[in-house]
Amino acid sequence: MFEPSERPRIFALPPGADFPSAIVARLTRDFANRPPEALARVDLIVNTSRMARRIAALFDEGGAILLPRIRLLSDLSMLGDGALDGDLIAPVPPIRRRLELTRLVSRFLDQAPDFAPRAALYDLADSLAALLGEMQGEGVPPSAIAALDVEDQSGHWARTKAFLEIVQHYFDETGEPPDAEALQRRRAERLAALWQEAPPQHPVILAGSTGSRGATRLLMEAVARLPQGALVLPGFDFDLPVGLWETLDNALLAEDHPQFRYRTLMTNLGLAREDIMRWDDTAPPSPARNRLISLALRPAPVTDQWLSDGPALGDLHPAAEGMSLIEATSQREEATAIALRLRKAAEDGTTAALITPDRMLSRQVAAALDRWNILPDDSAGQPLPLSPVGRLLRHVAALFDEGLSAESLLTLLKHPLTHMGADRGNHLRFTRDLELHLRRWAPPYPDADDLRAWAIKQDDADVTRWAEWLCSCFTGQETVGEQPLSAMLETHLALCARISKGSTPGAAAHLWAERDGKEARKLLDQLAEAADAADPLSARAYSDLFGSILATGEVRRVEEPHPHILIWGTLEARVQGADLVILGGLNEGSWPEMPAPDPWLNRQMRHRAGLLLPERRIGLSAHDFQQAIAAKEVWLTRAIKTDDAETVPSRWVNRLLNLMQGLPEQHGEDAVKAMKNRGDEWRSLARALDTPDPVPPAHRPAPIPPTEARPRRLSVTEIKTLIRDPYAIYARRILRLNPLDPLMRLPDAATRGIVLHEVMEHFIKHIVANPADATRDRLLEITDAALEGAVPWPAARLMWRARVERIADSFLADEANRQSRATPLKYEVKGHADLPQLGFTLRGTADRIDQADGGLILYDYKTGSPPTKAQQKNFDKQLLLEAVIAEKGGFTDIPASTVIAASYIGLGAKPGEAAAPLEETTPAQIWQEFVALITAYLSPDQGFLSRRAMFKSEETGNYDQLARYGEWDIADDPVPEVLK
Repeated sequence: MFEPSERPRIFALPPGADFPSAIVARLTRDFANRPPEALARVDLIVNTSRMARRIAALFDEGGAILLPRIRLLSDLSMLGDGALDGDLIAPVPPIRRRLELTRLVSRFLDQAPDFAPRAALYDLADSLAALLGEMQGEGVPPSAIAALDVEDQSGHWARTKAFLEIVQHYFDETGEPPDAEALQRRRAERLAALWQEAPPQHPVILAGSTGSRGATRLLMEAVARLPQGALVLPGFDFDLPVGLWETLDNALLAEDHPQFRYRTLMTNLGLAREDIMRWDDTAPPSPARNRLISLALRPAPVTDQWLSDGPALGDLHPAAEGMSLIEATSQREEATAIALRLRKAAEDGTTAALITPDRMLSRQVAAALDRWNILPDDSAGQPLPLSPVGRLLRHVAALFDEGLSAESLLTLLKHPLTHMGADRGNHLRFTRDLELHLRRWAPPYPDADDLRAWAIKQDDADVTRWAEWLCSCFTGQETVGEQPLSAMLETHLALCARISKGSTPGAAAHLWAERDGKEARKLLDQLAEAADAADPLSARAYSDLFGSILATGEVRRVEEPHPHILIWGTLEARVQGADLVILGGLNEGSWPEMPAPDPWLNRQMRHRAGLLLPERRIGLSAHDFQQAIAAKEVWLTRAIKTDDAETVPSRWVNRLLNLMQGLPEQHGEDAVKAMKNRGDEWRSLARALDTPDPVPPAHRPAPIPPTEARPRRLSVTEIKTLIRDPYAIYARRILRLNPLDPLMRLPDAATRGIVLHEVMEHFIKHIVANPADATRDRLLEITDAALEGAVPWPAARLMWRARVERIADSFLADEANRQSRATPLKYEVKGHADLPQLGFTLRGTADRIDQADGGLILYDYKTGSPPTKAQQKNFDKQLLLEAVIAEKGGFTDIPASTVIAASYIGLGAKPGEAAAPLEETTPAQIWQEFVALITAYLSPDQGFLSRRAMFKSEETGNYDQLARYGEWDIADDPVPEVLK
């Protein structure tokens, strides 16, 4: 196939060329007139399964021929015809190696706790695993790192060097299974030695790899030296001047250049730029654009050449033709614009690919395409932790550490894989009833007794059986102390199976039936096999470890995707072809991704030890960018803001735009403007798609319901609401819409008020019977008991107890004065007052009523700020109305008496009493005003105005959304609406 040559043989294709098509085209042409078996003797080595499938598909589109032997770069054992793995042991599973390294790092942190916090254990283990694999792949033993001459012998470096010596045994010939990287390098070394002694005489072509890793580069060099061996490099920059290749020798300065790896390969093979041959005469889609991108991406030390070489590019309109630039205001707008363009491509029957390393963006695009029933062919699949099985596994693992909360219980009960065995309909019905109960009455952290008590009230045998299943699966799962990983994993999976099976006897679990379940089960079986390599774990450590292991898996979709709409990672983009290429998420930190911090070696140490620099990933991304932007039609997209934060454009976009805008004589500014205009057209379509149809704003409501539907009973606390926000009374008492209680009760003001009311009632009752116990210690003792029983939040208990401690002395002094004037008579006493002429009843509950010589004294405990006298006169009439009820004899077992005083007892930041203005507003006057108020709201033409007189304009009400507040303002006139 190839002419004999004493020099290594390297071919290349320019950026933008359809790499698989070019490979197939030349092989088909060169072997067209040769015997059929000649092509079958060719070994074609490619770097991804996707590329192998596409090459096979392209061969299938032609006539009937024998195909070459298409090998994967990851499976070198097939190339040696079985001679490579004679004494090589199968590689150690990655999970086992990770557990071993986690154990080593844990012991290391025990000895050097100031090296890193324990929370970084798994991150350190991951980074060490990556370093270990890199050292094995690059052939750098720990001794090479230990021999580095570091002038600043800091304690950190000394500990790092000492720890790296611990992993020395992974490089020794101990007979233990090697890592995958080490095995790959050994195979590459053996294959190179085997070929040197007996080189194959048939063509061996390695196509599509850039040689970024040591083992791969070693194999590429061996292939290039074979008599009929050849490398085919993707995205080779033929436009880079020959002299500039010399500037790529210094890794510290040029590692991030897209062609750096090719320069290293050429140096190792003793080749110069002119020795690199074109694979065929295929021209790139846009030679002018390739020249522009080549100049834009030149190494940083020589970017001054833009001034001298830029004018030679000529008119930039041809280079920019086919390029569109979208700078969206948000990632949502970016995703919508991309989805619209992909939809257009699907309609036209053209192949379009979104290339992005930003998985959030690709998921948003896939979700946007779903509205048109377009399922893209996504090369990445779905992360296993986000699949149904992954979510269930993570939620159950959290039970061992965090225990059960109302929120976690309902999350698990509503999971689609919960109770899948049988009778799921009843399970969902019981779940709904339990949720309503938990929201209204239950504690935020229910236990078995709470669940059983609820089941007993239902008086249903099926509910009782279901509740017992709840108790066995979800309560009491907290794990104390440390346990072996194998035991915790076995308990975890058994619990998940019981949860999936459900409460029906004899039902089967369906946890592992679907594709995500099979993928999870395979990963967990590997974890179980390697469990002996881990130290005993606490529940928190197990949850963290399990989550990190689960994150390594992914699930491929089973559905048939659209054949022309593709989502690729950057690796696939190197060797694929599409009519339209969209480069999405072109922001710093996304594309390119920032190098992960290395806690073991700095940049200079890596370079001197012969390891890869952190900029290697940036250089690979730069090569992917150079290859993808050379497509026939290309979009460059980015979001100006993500997560409400300003973004920084990708360095390559910045370079490209700066170069073009700096060449006005070559019409660079006009070309950039045209690129943006093309993108803005699609941005406007995206905004139009997401813009709802105009709806006239609602008017300020003041509904007028029928008089027979209006409430005939209100509490004294609701009178304040009736005055300030009548619409809330309409919504709650007429429409009967009650706010849904939160699933997780928070330590809010209402809860604090209930608890402190209980504390004061118990304390006053006790000291009335035992005057000697009116002490600070006794008050705090009763407080502790009430908090322990009713407040499940440790932080809230401490803060609320501190509040009682602050006010204890002043409260006790005030209470002694109160009891010197009167004797406590009743607590939490209910009462009512009727309006027979209106058919209306006012009801209320007094916190405390004392008996004095001249009559009654009413008290109400206030944990917040008591209302002022002006507020009581006009809005907060609770105490004044209770005084009316008392004088009418409306309180249970308390005859009608004169109310000589009424006060709020402050239990907040300002303790003390705030008296009601009884001397200024008599009960008779209050009653008269109250009758007038109720008469008005029972009249046929009275509307229930929304937000009539709120205490603060920014105050929110429970029914503001129902009233569509925001579409109107409090300055707007109401629009009464007569209801029937």
